[in-house]
Amino acid sequence: MFSTYPKAHQATTFQSFYGVMIASMVLCAWLAHLRYSLEYASVGFFSPMMYFHIALQGYLSTGLFITAHDAMHGTVMRSNKGNRIVGTLACFLFAGMSFRRLQKNHWAHHLHPADSDDPDYYPTNNFFVWFAVFMFRYTTISQLIIMACMFNILLLRYNEIQVWIYWALPSLLGALQLFYFGTYRPHRTPHTHEMGKHRARTLKKNHLWALLSCYFFGYHLEHHASPSTPWWQLYRVKNMNDTSHSSIQP
Repeated sequence: MFSTYPKAHQATTFQSFYGVMIASMVLCAWLAHLRYSLEYASVGFFSPMMYFHIALQGYLSTGLFITAHDAMHGTVMRSNKGNRIVGTLACFLFAGMSFRRLQKNHWAHHLHPADSDDPDYYPTNNFFVWFAVFMFRYTTISQLIIMACMFNILLLRYNEIQVWIYWALPSLLGALQLFYFGTYRPHRTPHTHEMGKHRARTLKKNHLWALLSCYFFGYHLEHHASPSTPWWQLYRVKNMNDTSHSSIQP
């Protein structure tokens, strides 16, 4: 069981100051934009603004999980209890998920990347098959009950089509985004020598694209090599790695 954080993954004072601030911004932005979308955004399939709000809410939903992911690594704040509170809240808002269960599975993923003991891995390069297996492994009865309750609570105030469009659909899009950039793309076969013991690829250096695509999570080899680095500092690890590689002469 990985019920506690390894000491190597305790946030520094600097990380804790900015980690709490950034996590709070992500959580508040998700909540504020969800409320705005449900209250004021119209549903019209020929309306560009509808798709903008769906995409933005999907991106913010991804941010919820990324925040929970940092909490799993103990990099949101120095307090283990504080990390658990932030992670639990972010997981709950993202999809009614159990932070404790996710943390246990995530550490198993780091210990056994892309092998038979990795709960995130499935030996196929078929995106849809792997995603279906991934969702089956992580979806629980309690999660479905929580999501059903949240859905019906929202229906007390908002109409059903808005809840589907601006709450349910962005959550699914966030899951697809996280799976593609955090599991499928970095860990699919073939596993080459450049991927090293982590069996992980990384995006080419483009910090704007890396941020917009999945909160720098596409710098996945860097994350596995430095799990104590919060998502908002992964670009620095990327810079150091690229500088180090470019200085090696053939």
